[in-house]
Amino acid sequence: MAASELRLDKLKRTVTARLLFGNEPTPELIAILTVYFVQGILGLARLAVSFFLKDELGLSPAQVSALVGIAAIPWVVKPVFGFLSDGLPLFNYRRRPYLVLSGVLGMLSWLALAWLVDSTWSATLAILVTSLSMAIADVIADSLVVERVRAESYSNAGSLQALTWGTAALGSLVTAYLSGWLLEQVSTRVVFAIVASFPLIVTAIAWLIAEEPVTIPTTTGNGKASEERSQLMRLWQAIRRRSIWLPTAFVFIWQATPSSDSALFFFMTNELGFEPEFLGRVRLVTSLASLVGVWLYQRFLRQLPFRVILGWTTLFSSLLGLTTLLLVTHANRNLGIDDHWFSLGDSLILTVMGQIAFMPILVLSARICPPGIEATLFALLMSIWNLAGLLSHESGALLTHWLGITETNFENLWLLVTIANLSSLLPLPFLNWLPSREDEAQRDARLEAVATEQLPQGSARPAALSS
Repeated sequence: MAASELRLDKLKRTVTARLLFGNEPTPELIAILTVYFVQGILGLARLAVSFFLKDELGLSPAQVSALVGIAAIPWVVKPVFGFLSDGLPLFNYRRRPYLVLSGVLGMLSWLALAWLVDSTWSATLAILVTSLSMAIADVIADSLVVERVRAESYSNAGSLQALTWGTAALGSLVTAYLSGWLLEQVSTRVVFAIVASFPLIVTAIAWLIAEEPVTIPTTTGNGKASEERSQLMRLWQAIRRRSIWLPTAFVFIWQATPSSDSALFFFMTNELGFEPEFLGRVRLVTSLASLVGVWLYQRFLRQLPFRVILGWTTLFSSLLGLTTLLLVTHANRNLGIDDHWFSLGDSLILTVMGQIAFMPILVLSARICPPGIEATLFALLMSIWNLAGLLSHESGALLTHWLGITETNFENLWLLVTIANLSSLLPLPFLNWLPSREDEAQRDARLEAVATEQLPQGSARPAALSS
């Protein structure tokens, strides 16, 4: 082998081990990572959307929080997209056409925000379609990831999950600072027009998915209905298992506690006077913090039991979240800490903790999905998490309204922040609903036995296939 070939092979091994966490750089993997990267760079419009709703449409903190909750609806009905992808091929393919559709919908909805939207209702509809576009692409990418992750051993669990979420965080990092800087140079609508080109990247990479055409059987309508009933039956059998619905219930409680994010955005812009450019810096810091969180999980924490890592991160995140009280009561100024520096440090620490807490949720969700219904069940699990997120925003909107917090009145913001952080401790008594290390060890042993065709007669099926 020539010296140049040896160097190339060494470089490939280094990239695979260090940057891709041991995952082979196939065209399909590049396509999967591109979907997550696009999700990250779409963050370029996040601040623009917030300022557009606040300044141009004149919405209150409670209204913005409620609208954000409505925009989460496509993520709540993700099982529909998973079911369609698994059971209704388009042009004889299950994955590629849905990615193409996702990109086209995304482009059209962002262009609508740039040129057509002029009311609360039209803004809600357009933002809903942008969310729909991302949700469809996310279902397809998730289904491909689940097919790979389900076969991972406990010791390797989370490597692909860490890679995909690290890629999304990298995409967010690329556009983080620009999201604020651009708003000081151009209007929100120009930002929306720029962002309209990003979903087309998803359309372009759809052809990299390693997918064979699906032969559509020439069956009657009854035959197709029977196949769909069989798929629904497998899904129903899966969600009835304690090993699936107990962890699902835990994460639902964990995600559904009230959020104070929208009220804090109004506080930072209207009360503290933070400019878009500085908020872009905050997004840059939080994007870096997300990457740090992914790296810490991948490097040191991915082999810890789910109960341990989620228990401690939930506790620490809640306690650290209470430090925001120093900012909303201006106590940080008495300590000699500038509002800007305090906000940056607080955002950094909380984002690292939040990312570390969320990584095992992704791993757990992928590993409990049985084969054959990966896209549908994983999408169902993710939609339950997203339904909890919707409830979090809507309950936060109600609390914001009840406490009398408006775009100018932040007298009770400290109470909202306190309720939001202390309520996040509610799932801790139910930690035993998560699988233990012994459960995971048994699962790995069974998967290994199946893989080597050495499973003794009469023994249990793999945990992913049994109750």
